[in-house]
This record gives sequence, C-alpha cells and structure tokens, in this order.
Amino acid sequence: MTGPHQNQQLRTAGESLDDAQAAVILVHGRGATAQSILGMADEFEYPDIAYLAPQAANRTWYPQSFLAPVEQNEPGRSSGLQVITSLVSQANDADIPTEKILVLGFSQGACLASEFIARNPTRYGGLAALSGGLIGDTIEPDSFDGSLDSTPAFFGCSDSDPHIPEERVHDSAAVYEQLDASVTKRLYPGMGHGINEDELEFVDGMVGALVE
Repeated sequence: MTGPHQNQQLRTAGESLDDAQAAVILVHGRGATAQSILGMADEFEYPDIAYLAPQAANRTWYPQSFLAPVEQNEPGRSSGLQVITSLVSQANDADIPTEKILVLGFSQGACLASEFIARNPTRYGGLAALSGGLIGDTIEPDSFDGSLDSTPAFFGCSDSDPHIPEERVHDSAAVYEQLDASVTKRLYPGMGHGINEDELEFVDGMVGALVE
C-alpha cells in the first residue's frame, strides 16, 4: 500500500540484516522518533541482532487516541501496520525466520505492535508492548483467530496510566492468550506513562532468547 508512513526513514543499529541471526523491530510513540527508541538497543548487549526502528510521518502513527473507532485512525493505522509487515518481510528475505523477530513498541508504538502481531498470527520471537494495547473503541475477541504458537508476549503498563486504561491491558492480554501466546502481564502501581527497570530487565531476557 501507499500511505503516510511508507518511504519514511529507517534507523538501524547492531548487525546488518544480512549478518544477523535475529531482529528486533522498535516502534516509537506519539511525538517521538525512530532514533529515540533505537536508543533502547543499548540496553541489550547481545551479538548477532539487527535493530530496526521505523519513523512515523510527522512523528505520529495515527491521529486519534488508540481507543477511538478504528476508522478515525485511518489511513495512519493501516500504513503503520504495513511498515511492520515490510520490515518482517525484509528480515525474512535476509534468512531471519519470523520466530527470531521480536516486535517492541512504547505507547502508540506498543498499540501498533500489539495490533500487528494479533492480526498476523504465527510464531514470532516475541511482542513487548510497553504502555499499550490493542487498537479500537471496543475489542471483539471473535474478530481474532489463528495461533501465535506460544509466542512470548509481554504487556507492561502502569495501573494508572493517563493514556492506557488498565482494562485495555487486561483485554489485550486475554486476546493474546486466546491466540495461544505465552503471556506475561505486569501492572505497576502509580508508575505513570513510562518504562521502568523491571520492564527493561524482562525484555532483555526476551531479546537474549532470540540468540540462545
């Protein structure tokens, strides 16, 4: 497809795709940049991993809250999902299997990442959804089918995040359990909207598992 996020800049770190054994796709939040979330790669000191951080047009993947009706966030939502699809395909073309690809996102990026994997179920290296959940004004479990075949899925969020209702984290994790993911959900009292050391430590283990 052609959309607002196609042909935007891609930032990379670590190994090149051609030399890597695994890949981590990092999806930034609203108002942020690919370069800013790519800094998370410094937290993960593992060899043989390619880190790929796409840039959203105007630093925003979709215009409204992720809780708005889906049509109000088009074409940004679909364009962003296609960006992730394209990066997975690029990794596959470099002989990195999908089960060695982890998709990580923060905030708006976490919503896009969780939506992508739930809508394209297969065995991935993992999902790390930091302060985010599935997109839409309502979540209809019957609209999701297929199997994630024990894909590790981590949902980390504050219990009082001003942008991410606790209920949406629970509902998103439930859909992932329905899709046969191996789900870990952690809600942190009073954390606000951010990432903490416990989340980084857990995700570090997920990244390390890609190259075990």
